[in-house]
Amino acid sequence: MSPSSKAFLLDLLSTPSPTGFEARGQRKWAAYARKFADRVESDAYGSAWATLDGGTNGRRLMFEAHADEIGYMVKYINKHGFIFVDRVGGSDVATARGRRVDIFGDKGTVRGVIGNTAIHIRDRTDEKVPKVHELAIDIGASSDKEVAKAGIRVGHPAVYADGVEELGPDKLCGRALDNRLGGYIIAEVIARLAKRKSRLPTTVYAVNAVQEEIGGHGARMIAHRLMPDVAVVLDVTHATDTPHVDEKKHGEIKLGGGPSLTHGGANHVEVVKRLIEVAEQEKIPVQHEASSRSTGTDTDVIFHQQSGIPSALVSLPLRYMHSVVEMAHLQDVEHTIQLLTAFAESVKAKDEFRVKL
Repeated sequence: MSPSSKAFLLDLLSTPSPTGFEARGQRKWAAYARKFADRVESDAYGSAWATLDGGTNGRRLMFEAHADEIGYMVKYINKHGFIFVDRVGGSDVATARGRRVDIFGDKGTVRGVIGNTAIHIRDRTDEKVPKVHELAIDIGASSDKEVAKAGIRVGHPAVYADGVEELGPDKLCGRALDNRLGGYIIAEVIARLAKRKSRLPTTVYAVNAVQEEIGGHGARMIAHRLMPDVAVVLDVTHATDTPHVDEKKHGEIKLGGGPSLTHGGANHVEVVKRLIEVAEQEKIPVQHEASSRSTGTDTDVIFHQQSGIPSALVSLPLRYMHSVVEMAHLQDVEHTIQLLTAFAESVKAKDEFRVKL
């Protein structure tokens, strides 16, 4: 990882982009991708895509990741100045109390804390995880008027204030690795393909889509617009090599074991087969997961657009998903970049990813 590439990664990971409010991160992603792509475009809701043109008769390949992160949204402000919220995406309220948050209001970012009643004075009989409406953010205001003066109203988004840091010699830890790492990876794939001595026959789109955490809306819009011949979706998956995770229920995925390939459902057998072949040829370690129904990712809304887009899901192992201590292995990041780059290089003008009967 070059110094400039690493600086981009850390900056992207540190830029808040809650679902529905992704513009901050998207601007930084687009600015970086413009250094390598033939063009970078965006749609009405803020999904962005970088294009590397191929031959006139070549295939069209789409790499897709999602740009948004989980968070909260201001729902109610009481007369004493306490702010109550709703979840945006799959925010885990079990880890919420006692954390700092940043609220993005009309006058800029406002720091607050999610209050945690001291263990000495709260009722601990049959204590349970709080419901989201029981969380109260304190920004140091004494009234609803002071909250309004700070530029905060109902509808403003918030994320945890925790940032990213390197942990040990080869790991990253922090908020929003899901799936800002995906956006970084597809941008790096475009960068490496752009440095080739000769152009690919394939036109490659790197798509950083919005609103995955609430239903894949950005991916649905962009897939319908671009209608590529083949798509590879990049997201994160649960690394199950930590205490208290039952591998019989959730499969065996190890941090540092390489990207994971998903089988079944939306995952086209020929696209998955090609990914396996490429991994073997390039000696890239991969892991495997089963998806008998849905993947829970943008793959589920991409593959059935119009007459169908042959698609596959590649996942980066991640510990502690949807928390502020998400953890990824940098070697997995590099292997995923290598796999997607080699896959793009493998696609020929006459390739057809289809089930032949």
